[in-house]
Amino acid sequence: MSSQDPGFAPAKVNLYLRVTGRRADGFHLLDSLAVFAGVGDRVSALRSRRLILALDGPEAGELAAEADNLVLRAARALAAAAGCPPGAMLRLEKRLPVASGIGGGSADAAAALRVLAGLWGVQADLGAIAATLGADVPVCVAGRPARMQGVGEVLSPVPTLPHCGFLLANPRLPLATPAVFRARSGGFSEPASFPAGWADAEALAEWLRPLGNDLQAAAISLCPEVAEVLAAISTQSACLLARMSGSGATCFGLFPSPAEAEAAAAALPAGWWRWGGGLGVPADQP
Repeated sequence: MSSQDPGFAPAKVNLYLRVTGRRADGFHLLDSLAVFAGVGDRVSALRSRRLILALDGPEAGELAAEADNLVLRAARALAAAAGCPPGAMLRLEKRLPVASGIGGGSADAAAALRVLAGLWGVQADLGAIAATLGADVPVCVAGRPARMQGVGEVLSPVPTLPHCGFLLANPRLPLATPAVFRARSGGFSEPASFPAGWADAEALAEWLRPLGNDLQAAAISLCPEVAEVLAAISTQSACLLARMSGSGATCFGLFPSPAEAEAAAAALPAGWWRWGGGLGVPADQP
């Protein structure tokens, strides 16, 4: 399924993540290259007089205890911006692990904004609404590879990515983003300098290698299993780069092709959440 489906909520992967500063209000400033995998959740909506959310899918159990979540908050925010009642029967098919560093909740909120704008016939600045919901929601609304800066709201286009494969793996252990930021030590990093482009997956991996993820060490201190996942990915045949995404605990591997990534994912422990394949298709591409 591609992001041409407005209800598709693909996993967001941070190929690098640098913490470049901190605002007076405590929010950290970031620099990151975000891309979207070909796996994700799905949000659908039907007309209803009330706002209702139904959950299903293999990862839905982790959300069952939540009285509220980003999908409902997104619906209310869009309704408030449009000046209409927030009536809809929403269904979230949850396939991405919760609190896992791949923007699952943010992608769900972005998908909810898109499907509800269509259902309600609303013309609104979804990006502006997204910025009020969370750091990852604006890039998820855009739904295409982008450089994220500021607290996530400053998006810039990036060179076309080469053909490559991605493996995602999570040890099924949630990591709370605020806790990871609190555990982080050290100073701030300089923003990355982008090239004109990358000839192939190998060139992309070589450029990414020194950029790192400034939250990875902190995440490992809270969840040592992250290091196990990274080690398992890096030893897979044809793996070009292994790194944690976002605040973890999901890690990714970069491969020359989707087929190699898919084969590598199948070789990882069955108890982990794992997926291998290619990038999602931006909404404005065939």
